[in-house]
Amino acid sequence: MEKQKGSASISTLSIVQMNDVSASYDSKDYVLKNIRLSIPRGANYAIVGQSGSGKSTLLKLINGMMHPSNGKVLVDYKVPNTSDRKFKPFMHKIGYIPQNLGLIKNSTVLENILIGALPRVNGFNSFFKNFPDSEIKNAKKILKQVGLQGKAERKVYMLSGGEKRRVAIARALVQKPEIILADEIVSELDHMTAREIMDVLAEAQSTMNLTAIMVHHDLQLALEYADRVAVIKEGEKILEIGVEADRIVDFQTGNYTQKEILEMFNTESKE
Repeated sequence: MEKQKGSASISTLSIVQMNDVSASYDSKDYVLKNIRLSIPRGANYAIVGQSGSGKSTLLKLINGMMHPSNGKVLVDYKVPNTSDRKFKPFMHKIGYIPQNLGLIKNSTVLENILIGALPRVNGFNSFFKNFPDSEIKNAKKILKQVGLQGKAERKVYMLSGGEKRRVAIARALVQKPEIILADEIVSELDHMTAREIMDVLAEAQSTMNLTAIMVHHDLQLALEYADRVAVIKEGEKILEIGVEADRIVDFQTGNYTQKEILEMFNTESKE
């Protein structure tokens, strides 16, 4: 049988892959050590750990802001690197929400959200922030989707903490991404507001077929929303678990006893 001519496209079920990845900021001390990670396309995935455990560094490796010292990172078969011209066309497909949100406080909600549309606007209009009516209409639609209808012209500094997070989510969604990265997006929020924000993200992830990768410090909250949760301790991935019905499922079987896993869950839940 004659082979089909031409190159075939290949789709990967794991949109993010990390193979034995280590990372360092000073070439001496490793923030991450030998991380192996496979995140399924369309998943709601959480990374949990204490401050300084390397959680945020994982997100920087995924969006190309940082490069591994050892090992390999692939995002949809591409090596993430914000300085690489080959990766730049893919960058807008990764919606990144940093821990400080990165909002322009003296600009309006709509102006902040439209920043997500800049990759689709030509250079001249991009410089002067002249957006087509279609982009403005789409931004207002997403404003409604995240629960900010009626607040398009409000300055960001006038908003509550929960509303600012909704703006950051909307800006990322306007990018029309395939992946959303959110770094501690519900930290410093009360439990009710935190769950409202998580509901917004979960709804967007489901309806827009996104892969959501979120960093948390609360294991219980992460397990409520995520399909899988990777637990990071001192730069190492020590556990990968999820909840199915009323059971905690261990996807990294063999490293801990049932008692140790349950104690870890219960301890995080009480904090």
